[in-house]
Amino acid sequence: MHKFIDVNKILVIKLRHIGDVLLSVPVFRALRENFPKAHIAALVNSGTEETLTGNPLINEVIVFDRNIKGENIIGRVKRESAFLLMLRKKHFDMTIDLTSGDRAAVISLASQARYRIAYDPLGQGFVGKRYIYTHIGEKNEKQHMVLQNLDLIKQFGISTDNLVVDFHIPDEAKSFARSIFETNSIKSDDKVVHIHPTSRWLFKCWKDEYMAEIIGWLIEEGINVIVTSSPDEKEKEKAKRILSLAPLSSRLIDLCGKTSIKQLGAISGASDLFFGIDTAPMHIAAAVGTPVIALFGPTDEARWRPWGSEGHITVKETLRCMPCKKGVCDGIAFLECMDSIKPEKVKKVISRALNNA
Repeated sequence: MHKFIDVNKILVIKLRHIGDVLLSVPVFRALRENFPKAHIAALVNSGTEETLTGNPLINEVIVFDRNIKGENIIGRVKRESAFLLMLRKKHFDMTIDLTSGDRAAVISLASQARYRIAYDPLGQGFVGKRYIYTHIGEKNEKQHMVLQNLDLIKQFGISTDNLVVDFHIPDEAKSFARSIFETNSIKSDDKVVHIHPTSRWLFKCWKDEYMAEIIGWLIEEGINVIVTSSPDEKEKEKAKRILSLAPLSSRLIDLCGKTSIKQLGAISGASDLFFGIDTAPMHIAAAVGTPVIALFGPTDEARWRPWGSEGHITVKETLRCMPCKKGVCDGIAFLECMDSIKPEKVKKVISRALNNA
């Protein structure tokens, strides 16, 4: 380990989305193992904090209110200045910037931490950004995000052999899941598939008709299906359209927009299988130990596949343009990589997974 002296308070900055935050958990384990007595805090965007709350590796979760961005310039400056002052008063000895954005760089500097660790910004962001940090790592973007997050601090001697991604489910969330199962007469030996068909980036979604076909087929097979989506209006609208194309059945349970992040994790944890796309609930399902089947198209499977070894399966059709990370093909709102995945192929994969569940 590089010689880090008197590190009593550590701030990990991850101002991204839910899945990104969850995949940073092994970083906190590495810090806890190497600095067992330190106060370890996480700084995350509002709306993502439930991803880390309850995790015994973390002493404090600090929330940055993303709504600040919508305020007028005077209100924004006042609130951001007050936030930076609050962080400075916490007297962190080390910051670890897993965000790589300009705001995270400013926060690192304003914290006045003695050690400020980040990946090399490589000329991105404001002039002089690189000189904010005391320790700069080299980024390997060809590895999974779990490993990329860990690799930053590993370059400075802070590591762990335990790469498990934890997601803490409180008793209230478990009670919520039990009540859903009881209300819908789902018995302990009944098969349940949790489907989350949407993403904040709708271009990652499968065709509505295909997703509805899978739901209908599962119901015909006597399997209970729980469908969720985030509370976002566009996501709920898409999920509702999928449900409108699926057959009405007492085995089909609509929880679209009706769960918290913890409750969604509890639903996944109580299910036999999770089926969906590359999205945060996919990572949550993997973290709670539920086998995952995930469809991949424009995003990089190598970096974002479900983490762990619990029988997770990714389904894709390999095209030379993958991963393009775009929402269109040749300027047309159509993704060949997703549309080329056919329901019959997915049914076979799901059948095998359920037989092994």
